[in-house]
Amino acid sequence: MKAAVLNETPENELMEMLDTEKDKLSKMKMSHEVSPLENPKLITLTRKVIARIKTELSKRRIASKNK
Repeated sequence: MKAAVLNETPENELMEMLDTEKDKLSKMKMSHEVSPLENPKLITLTRKVIARIKTELSKRRIASKNK
């Protein structure tokens, strides 16, 4: 997911996306423990998406606090 897309997304949708991605990550980790995933790099990519979403939410909170 690109940062430009996250910049345009409303905060409530970002929170929903964050929950969805966290659920997706936990399910992937569990399934990877049971039987290896076909592409284990997806776990890393999902973690990066979560970090991008959290960063955008953090930027917005800091910007609103400084106003």
